[in-house]
Amino acid sequence: MKAIAYYASLPISDEKSLQDIELPEPVAGPRDLLVEVKAISVNPVDTKVRQNVQPEGGAAKVLGWDVAGVVKAVGSEVTLFKAGDKVFYAGSIARAGGNSELHVVDERIVGHMPKTLGFAEAAALPLTAITAWELLFERLQVREDKTDEGQSLLIVGAAGGVGSILTQLASQLTGLKVIGTASRAQTQSWVRDLGADQVIDHSQPLSEELKRAGFEHVTHVASLTQTDQHLDQLVEALAPQGKLALIDDPKSLDVTKLKRKSLSLHWEFMYTRSLFETADMIEQHKLLNRVAGLIDAGTLKTTVGEHFGTINAANLRRAHELLESGKSKGKIVLEGF
Repeated sequence: MKAIAYYASLPISDEKSLQDIELPEPVAGPRDLLVEVKAISVNPVDTKVRQNVQPEGGAAKVLGWDVAGVVKAVGSEVTLFKAGDKVFYAGSIARAGGNSELHVVDERIVGHMPKTLGFAEAAALPLTAITAWELLFERLQVREDKTDEGQSLLIVGAAGGVGSILTQLASQLTGLKVIGTASRAQTQSWVRDLGADQVIDHSQPLSEELKRAGFEHVTHVASLTQTDQHLDQLVEALAPQGKLALIDDPKSLDVTKLKRKSLSLHWEFMYTRSLFETADMIEQHKLLNRVAGLIDAGTLKTTVGEHFGTINAANLRRAHELLESGKSKGKIVLEGF
């Protein structure tokens, strides 16, 4: 089968940083689906793994943790899907990625694809939807109703992949006032269109920007990028006993700054369930099915920012380059081989 992989961690400007190769077809385990990959999207995790994880023993390493496709075959213990089903999922970081014509994935982290979307639009959703859902409803423990009316959520980096779906979830399903950050006119407009009540500029001091927008403090923060750079401002912006959730990888984080206000800190890593095969791993299957229903009902919309064409090494290098620049908006998708 066709696949895109790398053999050594190289700068994305190097043509060998991602290469078109041929690999044997994978075989589904007992609880696995064998999926014919129709479309993928690209995430910051792809660039981080490519830059920092050397393939073992000279083997090819395949990236890609957002897939939409069709089930070709199922393992002996599969109960949730059958051949021919259209699916979408983010996969497991402990296994080979989905940048290949065929891919195997545990059925417990797979959802039925939204009926109203094409493959490319569906591929934009799984990793970011799982991250945003778990961060909002499980880590920050916001209620999926109007219970939290009068409280507020600051989303730092609201125009990115996770921010684009988190903004929608918070504005559509909760009682929170949603303040998104974006630094360019184009991305600020994108965040407003996704439902944010206010948009502020994260290139300026956040606590001052919030006050200009009419918010003395916020009760919740979702810090999706540059948490170490913004930490002092986030502590300043949070109300006493507020909650700070983050998904990025700060080199250091002085958590003692949270003590005076009794602020709580919450990490979200959507691979935890699949990496450790937790007892509640199937919650990601349920979550993705729920997201598909919300898409089909028109409550949520796909977060495609750009379609980069066919799934091949050259187009994936372009996608990695844009993500590394920090200037992407929404999700980058590729479709077909």
